[in-house]
Amino acid sequence: MNDKLPATSPLKIRPLFRLQWEPAQNAHVLLYPEGMVKLNQSAAEILKRCDGTRDLETLIVELETAFNATGIGDEVRAFVVDARSRGWLE
Repeated sequence: MNDKLPATSPLKIRPLFRLQWEPAQNAHVLLYPEGMVKLNQSAAEILKRCDGTRDLETLIVELETAFNATGIGDEVRAFVVDARSRGWLE
């Protein structure tokens, strides 16, 4: 899989996966046919916004605004690259 993601490509969770809140885990999880991935809060906040309507740069700006944070772009980009390598994102 290509590590590079054009900044203008919309981010979207692949149809094989479903993001949901799991009360038993007290966390958001990513469900797929073979199992489940328990997500930390940061990963969940990123993936909740990967609905096909935002590109990477828009996602970063939105997260910085929502959490009154600056300088998180590199971490978000690294997570997106990792999520793509795991097949979570289209």
